[in-house]
Parts: sequence; C-alpha cells; structure tokens
Amino acid sequence: MKFTVIKAILLLFIVASLQAKEVYNLDQLIKQALEKSPDLQIKMKEYEASRKRTDKMFGYYLPKVDIHAAAGEISSGDIPIFPNYKQQETLLMGTVSLKQLIYDFGKTGGSFESSKYMQESYSMNNLQSISDKIREVKSAYYDVLRAMALMNVAQENLKLNESQLYRAKKYYAAGIRTKIDISDAKVNVIQAQIDLKKVHYKRKLAYENLDKVIGITDIETPYVIQEQKLNLDDIFATLTPYDMDLKDSVAYAYEHRYSIKQLSSTLKASSQNIRTAQSEYFPSLYASVNYTRQELSDPKTILPQTQWQALVNLDWNLYQGGSSSANIEEKRIQEQISEAKLEFLKLQIKKDVTEVYLNLNESKDRVELSEALLRASIEKFNQAQKRYANGLSDYIELQQARQSYIDAKSSLVIDYYNYYDALARMYNVIGM
Repeated sequence: MKFTVIKAILLLFIVASLQAKEVYNLDQLIKQALEKSPDLQIKMKEYEASRKRTDKMFGYYLPKVDIHAAAGEISSGDIPIFPNYKQQETLLMGTVSLKQLIYDFGKTGGSFESSKYMQESYSMNNLQSISDKIREVKSAYYDVLRAMALMNVAQENLKLNESQLYRAKKYYAAGIRTKIDISDAKVNVIQAQIDLKKVHYKRKLAYENLDKVIGITDIETPYVIQEQKLNLDDIFATLTPYDMDLKDSVAYAYEHRYSIKQLSSTLKASSQNIRTAQSEYFPSLYASVNYTRQELSDPKTILPQTQWQALVNLDWNLYQGGSSSANIEEKRIQEQISEAKLEFLKLQIKKDVTEVYLNLNESKDRVELSEALLRASIEKFNQAQKRYANGLSDYIELQQARQSYIDAKSSLVIDYYNYYDALARMYNVIGM
C-alpha cells in the first residue's frame, strides 16, 4: 500500500512537470525555428548587408557635398610687382564644394544594377535557407513522433512478454508446461526491457536534434511534443497524397526553387559587371561648384576674400597598362562560370527531385505493404496463442509469432513517418 501511494505521488509530480512545459505542434516549432535559429539570422544579416550595399551604390547618383575649413598663419613676399612686400598674417578659410555626376557611360549604372541583382541573390538565398529550415524542422519533428510511437510498441512488447511469463508460471504450476518456458519468458522480458530502454534514449536524442534545429540551447527541453495517436488498422488511407507526377515536379522546381532564382540573379549581376568594366574605356562627365571664403588679419592683403567656380569636367583615362581589357575578360569569365553553375544546379535539382519522388512513392508502397503485413502478423499471433494454450505448439513458435507481430508494428510506424519525412523533402526540393 505504501509503495502504491509513493508511485501515485511520483506520477502526479511527472504529470505536473509536463504540464509546466509548453506543448508545441508543428507550426509552433517552425515559428520558433524561424525566430531563434542562428543560421537563419546569419542569412538575414547577409541579406540586410546587401541592401546597404545597394543603398551605397545608389548614393553615387546623388551630389557629393564637401565642406573644408582651415585656420592658421600664412606668410607672403617676393612678389614681382611688390619686391619689398613681406607680410605674415592670420588666415581663416572655409570652402564648400559640390560634385554631381552627369554621365559616365554605364559605370555607375552597371555597378548599381549589379548590386541590386546581388541583393536579389541574397534574398533568394535567405528564402532558400528558410525553406530548408522548415524541412529540417519537419524531419526532426517526425523523428520525435516516430520515437514516441516506437516507445508505445516497445511498452506493448514488454507487457506481452510479462503476460507470457505470468502464464508460463501458471502452466508450470499446473504441470502443463516445463520450467524452460519460464526461463525463456524471463529472457524475453529482460530483452523487452532492454529494447524499451533503447527507444527511450532514442527519443531523448530525437528531442536533442529538434532543439538544435530550432535553436534552443537550454539543457532541459522547455517544451513537449503532442503525441500523435495512430490508427494502425487503416493508416494507409490517412496518408496525405502528393498529386504531381515526376515531369510536373521537375518543371515546378525549375520555376520555383529559390536556389535557381539565386543563381539567376547572380548571373544578371555578372552581366552588369561586364557593363561596368567596359565603361572604363569611356570618359566620366560631371559638374562641380566650389565656393571659398577667407578672412585675413590684414585687410590690405591682395588675396581675394571670396572665390567661386562652376565647371563641367571630363575625366578620361586613355591607357592604364591593359588592365581595362583584362578586367573585362575576367568579368566575362565570371559570367560564363555563373551560367555553368546555373546549368549544373538544374541538373542537380532534376536528380534530387527524381530521387525524392521515387523515395516518396517507395515509402507510400511500403506503408501499404507494412499495413498488410501487420494484419497478417496479428492473425498469425492470435493463432499461435490459441495453439500454445491448447498444447498444439511450443513456446518457440509463440515467441516467433509475437516477435513477428512486434516487428511488423514497428516497421509500419517507421514507414509511416518515413513517408511524411519524404513528403516534406519533396515539397522542399521543388520549392513549394
């Protein structure tokens, strides 16, 4: 009686501990991952930095305004028309200058467009990382659910073996069976306990992997996953279907995968870099305005107090050792590399979509066959129990039938969650 009370108190304590934790579903896990994952934060910061680089390049279209101020002592003398003139005085001077680009044959425009396309590239890279993170969360989530379901199977296996040990003792006491049946049943109970411990630690590891994917650094997991109740009798009919065939899946991936959009933007940026490099052959045209005000301690000085100028300037480098042509060729090679990378990525995506598509259909078939195997295993196990109870078979036959039933049930659980993991990968690989 005392042991029962203590056990009940411990059970209440465990339940209270679980209730103190947040219960997360899949959508909440994804939300947590998008908010907390350091790898996603890195991608976001890279994208934000690319936006600032675009703002910086746009600034070259706008006027450049500078202010210069100076104060000090100046000395003047040996002026040809005033040979005996020597003077030292204090100078206060201020200059305001403005420089505005008029036209540079695409140098600034090419740089700005290249920066915009690279910003798009970083944006697509960020979105691809988000898509990959969602797939990782789903996979880790299904790992936890799979471990939970396998724990239920392991607990059922332990109960079956404990029940058989109890029956073996009763049969032996009644003189119906020999003592070796008791020994075999004890061995099977211990093995079932070992299997349950293994699954228990696999569940802990599954939670730890989910913590890593989400970005939770707490030693103790501050949440629990709502256990999914599975109806294994007709589980194949509940599978979420995937409606596209392989051809449509590949076409959809070519159009929607963020990684393709990323490389497409990089290719456009490479083209603009060629435009920028070619503009080095041409001049830059810009306007400049300068105004200078200076105050001298001697009002009789011959230096003017104010000066201003408004100019239209042309800068043209005619030769710089062949670096311009080399730069253009380098940019063209970079464009060719980007084109090759894009084509290679399409080949890789086609391969990935095909592999995941075949794996998805294989997983679906395995669920259907595993369900049929479980039904047959249940029937065989029931028959073996009746044969053993009536003395028509030995313990080995009963144990084999029970183990086949447990293995079939475990396989169905594994195949069921493998299907949903494959489905998550399918949506990820096509960019949905």
